[in-house]
Amino acid sequence: MGISGGGSLFADAADAVHERNGAIAAQRGVDVGEQLHPTDDWAGVGRSGNIVHLAVRCGERRKEKICNSPVGSLTRPPVAPLFLPLRQIISMRTKSIRPDKINVITLGCSKNLVDSENLITQLRGNDYEVVHDSTEESANVVIINTCGFIDVAKQESIDTIVEYADIKKAGGIDKLYVTGCLSQRYKDDLEQEIPEVDAFFGTLEMPALLARLEADYKHELLGERQITTLPHYAYLKISEGCNRTCSFCAIPLMRGKHISRPVEELVAEAKNLARRGTKELLIIAQELTYYGLDLYKTRELPRLLRALADVEGIEWIRLHYAYPSKFPLDILDVMAERPEICNYLDIPLQHASDTVLDLMRRQITRAETEDLLSKIRAKVPGIALRTTFLVGHPGESEEAFEQLLDFVREQEFERVGVFQYSHEESTRAYDLPDDIPAEVKAERAARLMEVQQEISLRKNEAKIGQVFRTLFDRKEGKYFIGRTEADSPEVDNEVLVLAKGNYVRLGDFANIRIIGAEEHDLYGEVV
Repeated sequence: MGISGGGSLFADAADAVHERNGAIAAQRGVDVGEQLHPTDDWAGVGRSGNIVHLAVRCGERRKEKICNSPVGSLTRPPVAPLFLPLRQIISMRTKSIRPDKINVITLGCSKNLVDSENLITQLRGNDYEVVHDSTEESANVVIINTCGFIDVAKQESIDTIVEYADIKKAGGIDKLYVTGCLSQRYKDDLEQEIPEVDAFFGTLEMPALLARLEADYKHELLGERQITTLPHYAYLKISEGCNRTCSFCAIPLMRGKHISRPVEELVAEAKNLARRGTKELLIIAQELTYYGLDLYKTRELPRLLRALADVEGIEWIRLHYAYPSKFPLDILDVMAERPEICNYLDIPLQHASDTVLDLMRRQITRAETEDLLSKIRAKVPGIALRTTFLVGHPGESEEAFEQLLDFVREQEFERVGVFQYSHEESTRAYDLPDDIPAEVKAERAARLMEVQQEISLRKNEAKIGQVFRTLFDRKEGKYFIGRTEADSPEVDNEVLVLAKGNYVRLGDFANIRIIGAEEHDLYGEVV
C-alpha cells in the first residue's frame, strides 16, 4: 500500500484527529492510542512538536512514517495516535496535495445535457480531471446542473443538492456548486436554504463558474464539445431561450429570449462530431421553427438542415421540439428531398380543446392543428410524429379532456408523452386557480396513455414482416438494442435482436426484419 503527499496532509489530518480525540475515545470507552478495529485497515496520526507521524495498517502490514522531519526516518511515533478507519483519514483531503477532480451531474432535459457537455469541455481544456454523473466517490468537487421546469423536476434537483450538501458536511467532498434552471430561477432562496453550496450560477453564467474554479473560458473550444452520450449520436442545440408566451411554461423565465446560433458555427460543430464518429444528430431547441428570425430576420431552419445534411459522416438528422403555430412548411420540403433528414418530427401540441388551447395561449385551434398534421403527412409520407400533451391545466373540464382523448384516437400518433400540469409561479397560468385535483390529473394522464398504448401496439404489430434500417446502441442481456428512423434515444421504441444467431456492430446500422411486437418494443432478426 502506498500513500503519497506532503506534510500538510498529515498535519491537517493530525489537527482534525486530535480535535476529536477525547470525544471519540470517551464515546467508544477506550484510551487514546488503542486500536479500535483490530481486524480492519486503519490509520493513525500523532504529533510531537513540529513532527507529524502517520501510522498505517493494511492487512498484516504496518508502516509508520515521520513527515516534516529533517531525516524522515522510520520510527514509532512518540505521541500515541488515535486510530480511525483508513477511509476516514484518506477522506480528509486538502487541495494542496492533489488536483481537483470534478463530477458534473446533469438533471433534466437534453438541452441541459448539452450545457454540461460544454462545461466539461471547458474544464478539461483547463486540465481538470472531469467525470460525468459518476457514482464513485473519487471526485472532491461536484457541480450539479439543475432542472426547474415542473414540480417533479424541481424536487429531484433539490433532493440532489441536499444529498451532496450532506456529503460535503461529512467531509466527503470539498466544494459544491449549483448551476442550471433551478439556480437561475430560485438563486436567492437556495442560497438561504442550502448554505453548504459554495456558489450558485444561472443558465448563462458558465464563464463565472469557470472563473470560480480558476479556469479560463476558452473561445477556441466552441464547437469542440465532448459528448457524454454514446459516440454515434449527439445532441446539437441550435438556439437558446424562447419567445413564445405559453401560459403554463416557465422556460422563458429561466432561459430568456430566443437566441439563434449562426449556421456556420453549427456546421463546424457537426463536422467535429462527425470526425469523432457521430452518425446521428438530434437537433434540439426550445422552439425549432423560430430558428434564424433573430439573427437573419427570416426563418432559416431549412437552410440549416441542408447544410447539416451535407456534412460527411452524418447519416440521420432528427428534429425535436417544433411549434405548431405558424409552422414553416418549407421544412417539410427539405425532409422530403434529403434522405439524411429522418422522417420524424417531435411537435408538442399540448391539447386539442379550443377552450384549453386558448387558456394555454397556444395561438392555434384544433381545426388548424388538424390541417397542419394533414399537410405534414401528405408532404412526408410515412413520417413518425411524436407529440406531448399537458393534462390538468386550469380550466380543463372533463368535456375538454374527452375532446383530447378523441383527438388522440383520431390522429393515431406514433409516439406520445404526457405531462401533468404544475402550477408555476410567475407564469401567466399562475393567476388562474389550480382547480384540478392532483389525483384527477394523474387519472387523466393514465387514461390518455392507455389510449396511446393501444395505438402503439396496433402500429407496431403492423410492422411485423417489414425490414427497417436500425442503428444499434448497446447490448443488454441476451439482446442487441437498436432504434429505427422512427425512434429517438431514451424516449421512443426500441428494436431487440437476439445476440445468439445474429451479429451487429454497436454504433452501426443493420437491416432488421421485424418478427414480433409489444406496445413499446419491436423484436427482429438480421436480414
